[in-house]
Amino acid sequence: MKAATDTQNLTERIAHEIREKLVNGELAPGQRLSEAALSEALDISRNTLREVFRVLTKEGLLVHEPNKGVSVAVPDMASIIDIYRVRRMIECQALAQAYPMHPARALMHQAVADARRYSEAENWAEVGTANMAFHKAIVALADSERLNEMFSHLLAELRLAFGLLRDPHFLHAPYVEMNQHILQTFESSKPADAAAELHDYLVHSERIILAAYARQLAQTGLKTA
Repeated sequence: MKAATDTQNLTERIAHEIREKLVNGELAPGQRLSEAALSEALDISRNTLREVFRVLTKEGLLVHEPNKGVSVAVPDMASIIDIYRVRRMIECQALAQAYPMHPARALMHQAVADARRYSEAENWAEVGTANMAFHKAIVALADSERLNEMFSHLLAELRLAFGLLRDPHFLHAPYVEMNQHILQTFESSKPADAAAELHDYLVHSERIILAAYARQLAQTGLKTA
């Protein structure tokens, strides 16, 4: 029984590590994953890695093709639209109903500071990672572990959608100031106004991603999962 539990815990830990790689932009949409190289890098058996692949494939983050192996999923338009629909439902509600002195506010501040520091260094990929942290902190305002876990999965899918644009400066630069303004509005005891700003922000972001996806699809015939 203990061995089975240990194996399950290891699978969950490794699955979490790979999700974090996706959220941090370390794995790109469509990228092939070498079973041999990844099992060695993560110091796990191939059997364990295959179970991790099964879990992440079920979540829609990876794709298994017979005779081709496993690759990182490429979100399609329907998935992107659904991701943003869920984001607006969760994030805007969490922000609108939150207490302005909630401890997650510190995480929002840290994410804004990190994004500003990385933008000054023109490290736009890390600006994107800081942006992910900002939105994760917004969801933390809801004080729900279930929402936190579900949103961490959603962030991995979201970063894959961002990866379709292949221009992190264009994608992430505008949101450095937007995140700062949303935080200021929230801390001014105007959570409903902050939520309205966030709603417009997410609509804007969705349009950019969908337009970029359509262009790339037209130019390269991009195949989705």
